[in-house]
Amino acid sequence: MAVLAVAVLIAGVVVFFDPFYHYHKPWCGLKAVLNDKEYQCVGTLRNFDYNALLVGSSVMENNNNGWYDDAYGVKSIKAIRSYGATADLCYLLDIAYENHDLDYVFYNIDPSSLVADAETTFEAAGCPMYLYDKNPINDVNYLFNKDVLFEKIPYQVANSFMGDYDEGLSYNWAKWKTFGADQTLSIYFRQKNVVPMLDKDVHKDKVLKNIELLTKQVREHPDTKFVFFYPAYSMLWWDGAVRTGERDAFIQSEKMMTEELLKYDNAKVFCFQGEEEIVTNLDNYMDSIHFSPDINKFMLDKIIDGQNELTESNYKEKLDEVKALSEKIVKKIMPEYEAEDRFVYDMTE
Repeated sequence: MAVLAVAVLIAGVVVFFDPFYHYHKPWCGLKAVLNDKEYQCVGTLRNFDYNALLVGSSVMENNNNGWYDDAYGVKSIKAIRSYGATADLCYLLDIAYENHDLDYVFYNIDPSSLVADAETTFEAAGCPMYLYDKNPINDVNYLFNKDVLFEKIPYQVANSFMGDYDEGLSYNWAKWKTFGADQTLSIYFRQKNVVPMLDKDVHKDKVLKNIELLTKQVREHPDTKFVFFYPAYSMLWWDGAVRTGERDAFIQSEKMMTEELLKYDNAKVFCFQGEEEIVTNLDNYMDSIHFSPDINKFMLDKIIDGQNELTESNYKEKLDEVKALSEKIVKKIMPEYEAEDRFVYDMTE
């Protein structure tokens, strides 16, 4: 009986505090302390109160939800998946729509997500599926977990009552990172040999499957306003895309996706890949992809003002301008860095 009593007590403590929000939203003065998306995202989508989502990969995490709430008069939370594969993000959208009506979805489209397999990766990546399914039996993995008891709950309580934790900064990682050219270049392992450019339609079959996944969300939820955007990756990413021969295929996949999304009245698409002053300034980045929160805010402000929007009449031209910028980067800017011997080369080739 004593063992049973202890077990009930332990389970009760976990259910009460529920740091992964598997059973309920925060209560009794506890804040929504969100720093572990693989464990917390699904629970928040099922149990929190919201009518808007910020959807995307790690480059979406440094947004402050409050920026969107204030600008659009909504209550937003994040639906985040590392790498931002289309199938994974659509899976999270499906969970959100189970019990919520969404006024807005702000969706970051990473180029790699368009050419990825149109299959979810949660289980293969080792995510805690006992928090994803609705099987109460395997909840024992959560209810009797020493890390939850002795690490996650104390962390949740400390951030709720002992500091100035901002709930809008959910999953934000910028505080602990260094942004700058030296940092960015030090971890950009440049491919030494340039691969001939691949055919632009090399990933066509995968792109078409991802298009169907994403347009299905737009089509089935006509009352939701979808705001899609291509983020401002750094010039090093474009240099890498050219050296691996993938650049044209990425541009083509964006044209294909954009063309289909723009067929729906409840969808808008914006592009920030051609922001030359942003993408060529490596002080904005911590690596070839991840930019500072200032860039997140820059893109949102542009969206609010209706700038950088792709339309049926201009999307091909604007994405061709991105391609032209990548050519300038490779032919004019990168040689300057080469002359200064600033690259670290990938020696595994």
